[in-house]
Order: sequence, then structure tokens, then C-alpha cells
Amino acid sequence: MRQMEGYLKGVNLGGWLSQCGPRYNEEHYNSFITEKDIETIKSWGLDHVRLPIDYNVVQNEDGSFIESGFKHVDDCIAWCKKYGLKIVLDLHKCCGYVFDNAEYCSFFTDSKLQDMFKSLWLEFTRRYGKEEIMAFELLNEVTEYRMAEDWNRISTETIKLIHEIVPEKTIIIGGIYNSSIVGLTLLPKPVDENVVYTFHCYDPMVFTHQAAGWVSQMPRDFKISYKLPVSELREASHKIFGEDFDGQFEDLPEGIIDSGFFFNDFKKALEVAEKYNVQLYCGEYGVIDKADRDSTLAWYKDIHAALDHYNIPRSAWSYKEMDFGIVDSLNDGIREEVLKNL
Repeated sequence: MRQMEGYLKGVNLGGWLSQCGPRYNEEHYNSFITEKDIETIKSWGLDHVRLPIDYNVVQNEDGSFIESGFKHVDDCIAWCKKYGLKIVLDLHKCCGYVFDNAEYCSFFTDSKLQDMFKSLWLEFTRRYGKEEIMAFELLNEVTEYRMAEDWNRISTETIKLIHEIVPEKTIIIGGIYNSSIVGLTLLPKPVDENVVYTFHCYDPMVFTHQAAGWVSQMPRDFKISYKLPVSELREASHKIFGEDFDGQFEDLPEGIIDSGFFFNDFKKALEVAEKYNVQLYCGEYGVIDKADRDSTLAWYKDIHAALDHYNIPRSAWSYKEMDFGIVDSLNDGIREEVLKNL
């Protein structure tokens, strides 16, 4: 299969040009990530960043473009070139869809919004298509099954449009259920060899998203460690999520959870990769800052053992803040150990 050269170990720049809440403004864009942060990431021994960007940073509701928004992408490119990093440009939100709002999903059925999406990607291609340090990720975390057929059509059409202009550009796509591994099984056969399949891994969710305020089923005071018997994690997961994540624990031996969990977890992804001879990319993975630090470090060691074994390129979530920030002070005691394996 074709390899993503230069994209083995990375980190997300979440919260800079995406998920800004009330901070969609120049003051935030100019201060949240600076050249110094890119220098720090390079010093960690990483080779790329994943750059999430929301459409409204660079595109108005009428489809016209915002030149000042592209300037921040330009800055990131310049900094990454200076320090020898590559970039995955990830459209984190498009007009009519964002992964964390179930009511905001008209994109999949509205042809005008789909045209706006394609127009934005053609503009990205015009500006950055020949940037050798940049790969394109079409859209972050499509969610529901009902969106799968439309997303497969839209993504295929968009890939063809981009590759008519820059045939060699690496384009990354994920499947439904928030870019889950199961979602990969519903993606169409890649249109050419320059397509990469992405998945996100926050398994087991009951641990990585403990006390997460945005997960409706999750109690806000829930706490759990990682190095527990599989049966105990399975029971806790089922109690909170019902059957939603039972499959994560299938075919696992009893005893304390270890890296075997992730070797088992990645099986279906590897089967899809082999079937279509396509490269995999783990675009997000991480542990919420509410978990205890010893458990967080143990989880990173286990997932990295599987990622390294299968040589799967990856990008941790996230560099700072966003409830998962690696650089944040909560990780002061374990950061060096985490970074050894990123």
C-alpha cells in the first residue's frame, strides 16, 4: 500500500482555527498558536501537525472567501516549513455540518451546501494543492448511519475534483460514527492510490471520556482508572453506554487490560486496509484531562505499542487545551514519558 511519507507522528492544533466558541476573532487566532508552539512540537521529535479549521474562518455564508482567515493557514505553512514539519489540513466544520451538533446536518441533503463545500476545497486546492508538506482531510467525524451514502458520494466527487487539478495530492477521508473503525467498513473503494482512510481512537470510551460534559450519557462525577480487569471496564462501559461500545471488549481474555486491547481493536481497520490496499491514519487519540495521570500514561503506552507494531501514522489530540492538552500543566509529571511514544 502507498505510505504517508513524513506523517508518522503528529499532534492536533485543536482550538486554534476550529471549535473556538466565542473566540472566532483575530485576537484569538494571533495568540493561541504561534511560531514558538511549532518550534516546541518539532523539539518533541514529531513530524507533522493536524490543523483543524472551521469553514467560517475562511468562508462566508454566501460562499465568498475571507482572506484574513487564509493568512493563518499561510502562517502555519511558513512555520512548519521553517521547522521541518508537515501538515494535515482538516476541515473540522463545513457550512451545514459539525460533528458535535446533531441538529446541524443539512449539508448531507442540501446540494447548495455541498457546492459550497466543493468550492471551498477547490479554493484550498488553488492555494495549497502544490504544497508538498500538506495533505487534505475532507471533513472531520461524520456521525450517523443515515449520512453514510450521501457522504460517500460527496467525498468521492470532491476527491475527483481535487485530483483533476493535483493528481498526487494525498486526500484523507473517514467514515461514519465519528470516524470510528466500524465506519471504515462502510467507505467506498478509494478512487485512486492517493486516498488515505482515517480513524479516531478514544477506546475504551468509558476511560478516555470519563466525566466528559459533552457526552450525554456520562455522569459528570464519574471516575475510573485504566489498568483494571477487562470485565470491570466492560461492565462500567455497558452501564453508561448500553450496547454502544460492547464490541470493544469482544474476544479479549480476562485479566488486566493491556496493549492487546488495541491490537484487537484495530483488527477491522487492518482488514479494510488490506482489502483496498489503502494506508490508515489515526487522526485523533487521547485521554481527557480528568483521568489520573498514571492511567493516562499507561493508556498511551498501550495504544502506541499497537500503532507502532502496525506502523500506523497518527496525530494525538491535542496540543493544548480542548480537555486533552498535552502541553497543559496537568501533564507536567508525565509529559516526557508520553512524548517518548507519541
